[in-house]
Order: sequence, then structure tokens, then C-alpha cells
Amino acid sequence: MPVDPRPSAVPHITGANEAEKFSEKMHELELKAKEREAEKRAATLGTPFINLVKFPIAAETLSLIPREQAVELKAICFLNLNDELRVGSTDPKNPAVLELLYQLQERARANGQLYLLSEHSFATALKLYDALPNIKKIIKGVQISEDDIKKFSAEIGDFQKLNTVLQRAQLTDVVTLIVAAALQAKTSDIHIEAEEKTIAVRFRLDGVLTNIATLPHDLWPRVISRIKLLATLKINVNDRPQDGRFTIFLKDDKVDVRVSTIPTSYGESVVMRLLRSTATGLQFEDLGIRGVAFEELKRQVERPNGMIVTTGPTGSGKTTTLYAVLNKLNGPDMKIITLEDPVEYKLAGINQSQIDASHEYTFAKGLRSILRQDPDVVMVGEIRDLETAETAIQAALTGHLVVSTIHTNSAAGAIPRFLSMGVKGFLLAPALNAIIGQRLVRRICQECKVEDVLAPDVFTKAKDLLGKVSPKSGYTIDINALKFWKGGGCSACNKLGFKGRIGVYEVLVMNKEIEGIILSGATSEYQMEEVAMKEGMVTMAQDGLLKALDGLTSVEEVFRVAE
Repeated sequence: MPVDPRPSAVPHITGANEAEKFSEKMHELELKAKEREAEKRAATLGTPFINLVKFPIAAETLSLIPREQAVELKAICFLNLNDELRVGSTDPKNPAVLELLYQLQERARANGQLYLLSEHSFATALKLYDALPNIKKIIKGVQISEDDIKKFSAEIGDFQKLNTVLQRAQLTDVVTLIVAAALQAKTSDIHIEAEEKTIAVRFRLDGVLTNIATLPHDLWPRVISRIKLLATLKINVNDRPQDGRFTIFLKDDKVDVRVSTIPTSYGESVVMRLLRSTATGLQFEDLGIRGVAFEELKRQVERPNGMIVTTGPTGSGKTTTLYAVLNKLNGPDMKIITLEDPVEYKLAGINQSQIDASHEYTFAKGLRSILRQDPDVVMVGEIRDLETAETAIQAALTGHLVVSTIHTNSAAGAIPRFLSMGVKGFLLAPALNAIIGQRLVRRICQECKVEDVLAPDVFTKAKDLLGKVSPKSGYTIDINALKFWKGGGCSACNKLGFKGRIGVYEVLVMNKEIEGIILSGATSEYQMEEVAMKEGMVTMAQDGLLKALDGLTSVEEVFRVAE
């Protein structure tokens, strides 16, 4: 039988299979080698490593990062369980990836951590997006457009009408109506509180809480659930405080709303703080500091080093003043870093850092880290302890301009406060440039402004204070021709007589006499205030009365806030 000279087909197939298996084996070894390289890189970076090949990732976890963003940043969310969130990336040190992790933590209210992935591990995990259904993009937060506000303008323009409308409004409209009314009234905080028989709705208008409406108590479970949904809070938790946030989207602006709940006897109390991004636009010249005080403070702000401190109680506008100072200094030639608790407003061109006590990132530790960043200007949200105070003073003495706040009742009171913390007087005296004491008073509504006839004792008190204003302040006052004003109440100000607020200030600028008092060790707040007034300082009460003479505020309002 003749032998077929052609090669056998079977050996040919066997050879192809062996070559294919060899190629696959080599590819597998190559991938393992790359995984080991990635693991070594992770160890060098001090970052955990993970291989996501065959790792089970839930669809809802994967979808926390949209595919487009995952591709752009080469980042995958692979775990979201029991308040723990994990993200893998081929470049975990990328600032954009770090920002993404921060946003995911905020949204999920979870503790997050970044892992390093190899390119192959990322590509494998990315294929899992193909199995996800197409989901319509959801914008986080409640959207209130200009049209919504116009739609409700008739109802929210008058608080009495608002109360009536709220009684018959649908549940979804109740929250929208309240928020829209707060925006139109330029409210800083919305308080919604469960009482024994009703729900109280109050707005903080120009620093004063005002009753706006009452709702039936049986609506409370649905109202609080609606707010919690918006703020991504746990609906079934009502026995402990919770904090969340949502965003109101306007045509030319957006407003961050920080939501805080605490349990009370009749339900929970909710406070929503409205943080407008446009609030950061206040310029240094528009603060309301006038005359010689403005020129002196301007000179101190423009110095390359030293410390400028603002004082006053919570809600007195200290942060706004510091932001105005930063806005004045902000430029391409200046490195400005802030340390805040929390970061309330974003400022373009400025590096803002938020402290995190849970990770031991405190004002003191954060400030030491900031100084290694070669800043020109440093803002410290608040000086609370000796460690922070000493670090801030050392920074001011070594070529940095430091701006900060401290809680005291007056500008002169800041110095004894520093010394009581344990700060050395011989370091404090040369470090301080200026101290600003401030309060916010309500501005008279210009639509209903009328002359105010004061009670004799109030008039005498005002006259005595104005009579003590030093000629060095730059003011000339005719004590025998004093005329004051008040708001009569009209529809423009909801019958309150006031609309908006303005600051009243005292600016204590350091001089040799005050330095001598500090170095003597016998520091007296009243002695320093007396010296400063002799040199031309106008106190907060005097500044308020001068503004009352100009028809900007009332004498009663000045004495309510600044005396």
C-alpha cells in the first residue's frame, strides 16, 4: 500500500495547540510579572495594592464612578460595604483621584481608601461596565430654578401668605417653598423644629431668628424624611445627630446647604445653613471699615509679614473679613494657603485645606505642614490653643503674613487671651500687626427709613460715647446736632424695618506704648483700649453710632449688638 507523502494533519494540530498554550502561558507569566512590578511600586508609594482580576464588584458599587470619569482617571470603585469604601487607580497619587475619593466619601458618608492597580487589572475591571444597564444621569441635590422662584414669588414675598400656602401645599412643594423663601429673603439658616403640637419653621434673618410658619405635627415624619433624602442622611436613624448636605442649583449661582439634625423630645430639630458661593465676592474696600482705621488696616494688610487677628463671637462676620483680606492679596505672585474648619466657600487661586480631627489633622499640625509649602500668606480659621498660637506667631516672625481669628469680646481683649494661653509676651508683641474687633448690625431698610426719637437716657448714652471719639480718628462730630434714624416697616423688609447687615469695627494697630504694656507683664485690656483710643481707635459702639448718624443702622441695634 503506497504511503501518503503529505504531513499528517493530526501532528499539525497538536503542534498548533502546543504553540497556543505556550503563548498563553508566556502571556500569563508576563501579566504576573507586571502585577509584581505594580505591587513593588505600591510598596514604594506606601499605597495598598490589589489585583481586580476575578474580583467580584457589585453593579451599584461600580456605578458610583461614571464610566467616562473612570476612563479619564483610570479609577474603579470596587468596594462599598458597611461604611467602608475602596477605590483602585493606576495613579493613586493623582490629585484628581484624591478629590474623587473625597467626593465619594462625602456622598456615601463612608471611610475611603485608595489602592494601586496595574494597567491590566484596571482594563479587566473596566469591562464590567459593559454589563451595567444604561441609567439616566441623576443630578445630586434639589434644583430650584429662577422660574421656580418666580412661580412662588407671590406666595413667598410675604411671610403671612407663605404660612397659608404651606398649609395646603404638596409635601414635595413644602421643602421647595421653604428653601425658595429663604433664598429670596437672603436667610443664612433655616430652622425646622418638631414641637409638641406643631412644626415650627424659623429663618435667621440678618442674625435674628424670625418665626415664619407653623405646620401640622402629623406632617413631621414625611417632612423630615424628605429633608434626609435630599441630604443623604439615614432615614431610619432618629436617636442620634446626623450631618449631610445638598446643593441648590440656580441660574447664575449654586448654594450649598449643610443639614444638621439632632434628636429632641418631640422629634428631631433640623437646621439648614445656606452657603452662597457669591458671598466670597466681598471686597476689602466694601467691608465697612472707614476713615483712619481703614487706611491703617490697609497698610498692615500690605505688609509682608506679621499677624492680623479678627475677634468676635460666632456669626459676627470674622470669616468674611478674612476672605476679603485674602481677596485683596490674591494674585499670581502670592502663594496663599488656608486651614479651615470647615471650608465654607471655595476661593479661586487659593489653596484651601480642611482640618480633620478624626485623623489628627488639627490646626496646629496642619499649620506646621502648611509652612513647609512655602506660602506667602497663611489663614488659620481659628486659634484655639497654645500650640496653634505659638506656631502662628513663629510663622509671623519668620516672613509670613498670618491672618486668623480668636474668640474675645473686643480687640484689646485678644492680647490677654493670647497671654492666658501661655504665649510669651516678647514673641507676641513684635508678631502682631493689628487686631480687628467686629460685630454685625442690621441695616435700616431704605424704603421705610424715618427719623428716630430716642429716649432721653439712650440719647445721653449715645452722645457721651460719640463725645469720646478722638480727633486722631479723622471724624469731626457736632455733638449738639445729632440725628438718628430707624426703619418704619414695609413690604420690602417684611415689616421688620431692617434689610441686610453691615459690620461695625474697631481696629487696634500695634504701637510702642501697647508693646510696652505687653512686655511689662501687667497687661490690662482696659489700659490697652484706653491707649488705642487716645491714638485714634474708634470702638465698635462708636463706629456703630457713626453709622447710625449716616442712616445706615439704628441706635437701638448698635446697643443691642455692640454694648
